[in-house]
Amino acid sequence: MEETDAVQSSALTLALKVPTKHFEFPQWRTKLESVALPLGAIAVSLILFGIFCALNGANPLAVFASIKKAAFGSWYSLQNTLVRAAPLMLCALCTAIPIRLGLVVIGAEGALITGGLFATIVGLKMPGASPMSVHVAMAATGMLAGGLFIMLVGALKQYRGVNETISSLLMNYIAIALLNQSVNTWIKDPESLNKPSSFPIPDEQMLQPIELPESLGGVTSLHWGLAFGLIFCALAWFLIQKTTFGFQVRTIGANIRAARIAGLAVGPISLIACFLAGAAPGLAGMVEVAAIHGRANESLNAGYGYSGILVAFLARQNPLGCIIISVLLGGLIASGGILQRNHQLPDATILVFQGIVFILILFSESLYGRWKFFQEKSA
Repeated sequence: MEETDAVQSSALTLALKVPTKHFEFPQWRTKLESVALPLGAIAVSLILFGIFCALNGANPLAVFASIKKAAFGSWYSLQNTLVRAAPLMLCALCTAIPIRLGLVVIGAEGALITGGLFATIVGLKMPGASPMSVHVAMAATGMLAGGLFIMLVGALKQYRGVNETISSLLMNYIAIALLNQSVNTWIKDPESLNKPSSFPIPDEQMLQPIELPESLGGVTSLHWGLAFGLIFCALAWFLIQKTTFGFQVRTIGANIRAARIAGLAVGPISLIACFLAGAAPGLAGMVEVAAIHGRANESLNAGYGYSGILVAFLARQNPLGCIIISVLLGGLIASGGILQRNHQLPDATILVFQGIVFILILFSESLYGRWKFFQEKSA
């Protein structure tokens, strides 16, 4: 028995044995590389996007000026940007958290739609309840639905070996089909003719806008989804970086075989992480219904989930970085209309720019460690 314990102890020591330098703070060259490569990719993206604008007959510099004005040119513009940044923060976590496990999950769009749909159903079942109780019930339902949606992706990977990227992508279409079927049949409002929708959430049960002091503008167009996004990103960073659970997640992502030898419950830990990742966009779906649309319809399928993937990669899977990138990308999305009106660019121009950035960011990942300048010199 003692011999068996000694063998297990040795295996645990070997599994968790990491060179000391792994725990050292990266030197300045490594830090510089982690900043320079993404910035370089964005700079090249701006050049290519400028060429695209020029080929469509628009002045690239004027286009960039319009984007800046529409995103951050006034207090109204900034509110518009932050409203779009809120769901991006939550959707980005759906990719940023599982990737620490070594899983590339792109199912945030489906989790947002599922969370919004089931939150709407619960809200419609509570017509006489107090607004606070309705909000809590809708939020809990949205997070539960989104969490189970992504947890299913994790379960398929862990127990059946199904590729998580493919399964999460295909499940997005299942969620869209479920939404379309629901708003066209059993929860359809007969008065919604041109745009099939569910019955509306009563006005008194909607999430009210954030009200600032009169000196700061008073009532705004901002909603509490922004606060949820900031809180969730901060909690996700703390969970991954400062807790035992986060260490276990990072250990599984770094070396799953070593994690199993060390005795970590890889399956349950992965499912919990996937559930938490899905709960964030599920809450975003609830907010989209309770604060903006007031009902479930095809507007839930607005592409925030897919844009969240870009946010996660630009932020290098750092939840705090997701906040900054979400605000920048939210401003870019908010400027789509002005580009079409003032510069006669196609309505998909912003999507073109997002695609260019995404491709180049992915390409830049292959360049890490290849530039001699960024390689640390041995002492």
